[in-house]
Amino acid sequence: MAQSQTITVQTFKYDGSRHRRWSASLLSQENDLLVLDACFDEEIRHDLLGTIEVGTISLEYYWLDRWYNVFRFSDPVGTLRNFYCNINVPPAFDGGTLSYVDLDIDVLVEADFSYRVLDLDEFEQNSARYQYPDEIKQNAKRGLADLVSLIETRDFPFNVVAASARSQQST
Repeated sequence: MAQSQTITVQTFKYDGSRHRRWSASLLSQENDLLVLDACFDEEIRHDLLGTIEVGTISLEYYWLDRWYNVFRFSDPVGTLRNFYCNINVPPAFDGGTLSYVDLDIDVLVEADFSYRVLDLDEFEQNSARYQYPDEIKQNAKRGLADLVSLIETRDFPFNVVAASARSQQST
């Protein structure tokens, strides 16, 4: 594969305020699927995820036509740590920046594929605060159902065994 391109990922809340921003390498783009590779450059302490160490690898899957994305977190040597999934409005990609609106609902998938749906209360609160249209609420719930189905059936990307896209670059 040719040298990967560095892009910016940015997330927003429904009111347009920026939520997060980071850099990642675009590893591949096939039809509506983009696969990115990112690496934590600082230690993060997270209530549910615990300590995310420097060097933790985030292999990220974004579909331009789906209402969710999937992050596969691995330790620096490539051992699966967990998956973290976001329910979101389908992202936009302009070739240099991938942007999406985060709709609050998250799914934490452990290495044994047990999972927890998180922040449904936050979704309901923000749905009222920002007056999400019915179409947004329905698509978010449908996206969550589709994502849970992928997890339970171990369908792509939950069947990816490669430790890191970095090792795939040479193939």
